[in-house]
Amino acid sequence: MGTQGVAKPAEEATTAGFEYIFPAIRGIQAGREYYVSMCPLRLIPKIFLFDEDELAPEVRAQRVLNKGRIPALTRYILDNPDDYVFSALTASVDGVMRFEGVSDQGPGMRVGQLRIPMASRFLINDGQHRRAAIEAALRENQALGDETIAVVFFYDAGLERSQQLFADLNRHAVRPARSIGVLYDHRDELSQLTKLLALKCPVFRNYVEMEASTLSARSRKLCTLSALYTATTALLRGLELNSDQAQRIAWEFWEAIDELIPEWAEVRNKTLSAAEVRKQFLHTHGIALHALGRLGNTLLHQSLDPKVWKPRLAPLRQIDWSRTSSVWEGRAVIGGRVSKNHQNVVLTVNYLSRHLGFELSPEEQHAEDAYQRGER
Repeated sequence: MGTQGVAKPAEEATTAGFEYIFPAIRGIQAGREYYVSMCPLRLIPKIFLFDEDELAPEVRAQRVLNKGRIPALTRYILDNPDDYVFSALTASVDGVMRFEGVSDQGPGMRVGQLRIPMASRFLINDGQHRRAAIEAALRENQALGDETIAVVFFYDAGLERSQQLFADLNRHAVRPARSIGVLYDHRDELSQLTKLLALKCPVFRNYVEMEASTLSARSRKLCTLSALYTATTALLRGLELNSDQAQRIAWEFWEAIDELIPEWAEVRNKTLSAAEVRKQFLHTHGIALHALGRLGNTLLHQSLDPKVWKPRLAPLRQIDWSRTSSVWEGRAVIGGRVSKNHQNVVLTVNYLSRHLGFELSPEEQHAEDAYQRGER
């Protein structure tokens, strides 16, 4: 048993005979017993701890809490009280756990009650951000306290074992591709709109990769769903529109852009392959779509009337979108590779804005000045 969090003698005396009792299922992994229970949310912040932030990494069994993640997780719970979902917490228990099965043989041996002395420490191995979000959500909505979350209990076998447990739990964790996150998101209106564009709009139908966030060299798709989502989000940012208006404007905007980029139509007409277009031109890459979305947003903030903003896009027809064009080097292409970082998006917007006669914002002008001085 680990030395972290061992109860002091006085503490043991005052809590002697007092136990937490959890309904639980007993299991075995790697020859060790573990237990799974359903815990009321109101108990989570009271009994489950994680290592103090001031401890050095080598004597902690968990990473430092990233407090910036908590508000979004908290709002997720509060805004979706009828269909939020959290995976199980994993905790190490620095104390003697006693399991009592409902029977001495058969399946009943694995179902019963888990008794843990109140003097024990419960150390979070996986799920500290969920725990913090639950605590914050309970402050705003105490009714959540009666709901439950699954918790997996392991014996605390010391710091080294706890650190290894954390490493093993996270060793093969892979964040899903952003495109599939957009595809499966039914709450976000912009995700819904982007899927509609990808599936129904003639500009994109059959040419958007719906799952992966990168395209292979031989892919028959022009862009990814995540790139279209980012671009459409930039297009509509800050505009007060209902869902029907947003759909109409986004649809009209991308159709207007399509008229100014002949290669897109050539792919649909089978005179050019999507792979050739991506290899030779910049306009289907995420950085270009994002820049076009930001450019459109500037126009839409001035007027939502397509008779006003569409003609102002006409100079885009004269843009040389060739990836080999010198105008993109250091702006959107670094050493022959397309770059998607924020600074390059800004520089790409600058180049397009200049062709449309727009004034640059202070941020855009600062980036442009640095680019012109060769500071890139």
